[in-house]
Amino acid sequence: MELEAAPRKISCVIIDDEPLALDVLADYCAQVPFLDVRGQFHDALAALAFLQDTPVDLVLLDIHMPRLTGLQLAQLLPTPGPRIIFTTAYDTYAVRSYELSVTDYLLKPIAFERFLQAIHKVRQSFLPVPAPVAEASPPPEAMFVKHENRLQRVAFDDILYIEGMKEYLLIYTSQGKILTLQSFRRVEEVLTADRFARIHKSFLVALHRIEHVERGKVQVGGRLLPIGDTYRDSFAALIRAHNQL
Repeated sequence: MELEAAPRKISCVIIDDEPLALDVLADYCAQVPFLDVRGQFHDALAALAFLQDTPVDLVLLDIHMPRLTGLQLAQLLPTPGPRIIFTTAYDTYAVRSYELSVTDYLLKPIAFERFLQAIHKVRQSFLPVPAPVAEASPPPEAMFVKHENRLQRVAFDDILYIEGMKEYLLIYTSQGKILTLQSFRRVEEVLTADRFARIHKSFLVALHRIEHVERGKVQVGGRLLPIGDTYRDSFAALIRAHNQL
């Protein structure tokens, strides 16, 4: 199991009354670049005194120890306190350990791979939680325009084309015509470029309503509309992008 570089060091202490077990854990810690061992203790009371004065991120803690067990020591640590990984030869304390919200419970003899898994859990607990990604809002399906004395809803699917008439726009739809006091610039901000295209200073067409293109003109709704020189190249590229064969 490979470990990536950690964003910061994780300080830890090792507590075990067995010298051999202490040496094994110290050796394991030395092989993990982001672990910073601040102390090794054979005596649980000495370790508790150290931890009361020196906060650390992680405690590797044996359970069966004289004078003060690992379970008792864990309950004496400040809250919120360090992450705890129990290291023991006995599986009878597993349920009790999880009641104390320990990060992991390792049974001796501890394989290095299993040790790394537990350390990875600790490391993950210190990583910042990514902010939830907001779901993109679905694109609008219609717009409202001023028409006579009301706001008229115009569904994008119904639009055939729009004709500019000085300060007015005449919107041709499958339902009829709508005259509104509006500018092309404002309408183009609302209509999506993948569905509508300006072909002339006076005309904007719905791409899905185009019947055919011929000799510099576009037929929409049975009417031939001119393609202006300014828009000819961009419109040709748009047609090619829409699966021209």
